[in-house]
Amino acid sequence: MPRYSYVALDSRGQESSGVIEADSQNDALGQLRQSGYFPKSIAEEGKGAKVKSKSPAKAQSAARKEIKINIPFLQKKTIKPKTLMIFTRQLATLIDAGLPLLRGLTVLSKQEPDPVLKGVIINLAESVQGGGTFSESLGGHPRIFNKLYVNMVKAGELGGVLELVLLRLAEFQEKAQKIKNKVVAAMFYPIIVLVIAIVILAFLLVFIVPKFEAIFADMLGGKPLPALTQFVINASNLIKNHSLEIVGSIVVLVILYKMISKTKKGIQIIDSIKLKAPLFGDLTRKSSISRFTRTLGTLVTSGVPILQALNITRETAGNMVIADAISKVHDSVKEGESIVQPLEASGVFPPMVISMIDVGEETGQLPEMLLKVAEVYDDEVDNAVTGLTSLLEPIMIVFLAIIVGTIVIALFLPLISIITGMQAQT
Repeated sequence: MPRYSYVALDSRGQESSGVIEADSQNDALGQLRQSGYFPKSIAEEGKGAKVKSKSPAKAQSAARKEIKINIPFLQKKTIKPKTLMIFTRQLATLIDAGLPLLRGLTVLSKQEPDPVLKGVIINLAESVQGGGTFSESLGGHPRIFNKLYVNMVKAGELGGVLELVLLRLAEFQEKAQKIKNKVVAAMFYPIIVLVIAIVILAFLLVFIVPKFEAIFADMLGGKPLPALTQFVINASNLIKNHSLEIVGSIVVLVILYKMISKTKKGIQIIDSIKLKAPLFGDLTRKSSISRFTRTLGTLVTSGVPILQALNITRETAGNMVIADAISKVHDSVKEGESIVQPLEASGVFPPMVISMIDVGEETGQLPEMLLKVAEVYDDEVDNAVTGLTSLLEPIMIVFLAIIVGTIVIALFLPLISIITGMQAQT
């Protein structure tokens, strides 16, 4: 029986090679696909396995390519949310235009500029061509397609409305990214101002204050300094003499935070603080509610069973407090009860949200009502970001002015005493 040498990708996208016995090349391809591999090349031993001699330049280029393939940890394995959103919308448009799924994937693989997504699309096309379902193929790439994506596609396949589900996914990703960008924009301004304030404070304390300290020692002749001036000088000496200890303490605190944030109890405490934090707590709560209602509404509308939809929503909630509330909702629905009581008992969701979900459940229009709540809270997040930005601007300006002003006043107080003394002598 003929033997065939092959190079193929496994379900995780890792390249492997070997030899397989088969009656023909097509039979060898079939055996590989049944084993879960996606063949890249296959040739009968002695006929196609030998490589022609190459020029030194080509051989060196091939060696570089081989090195690149064999070091997978150096390769990027994820893509940007915007890239995935564009792929989803393009695929939905092609399928809606009448192209078969396999043909649509082939078209997108040829024009995709992102190398990671391009390779994933090629693997998806090979998997579908080998007889696998689209949702199963997506499940083989968890770094790219999360459970929300895979389960919605699976529901679309079962309902025969794959293009509609893909369009909903694209819209969901667009709105989720829009909300995320707004929240990041709200956090960006105070962080920048805070960093500038710290840099200015460090510069004044390390370079300016010590020079004034030397001037005061010469001109005051050992006389006591004003309390505010002495406090600033002590702070300057502390930073200069114990800079390594301060940096070490900051590093320890960061590591401690990282360790705490990896435990379930620690995540719960941190997420609870985020929801109750002044200024930013309200924004975090509204964005979390928007994500919860939109995710659940989109899943149920796409045909995903309510219990499965709640599980997926819990995993993508982004906040442990919200996730715990969703877990209680899941248990309640599993027992045949309403979803309103556990939501209300959690204390996380405002009365307006509870009332709208209650009305949607009673009228049998829960998915539509969830999406309406999401739209309302999208506007709430937008308004909260605008209000927060307008409020933070004067607060941060005043904060920066107080820091710089305090140091300036502290340095000028002894000068005033010196000038007054000189005038008295004359």
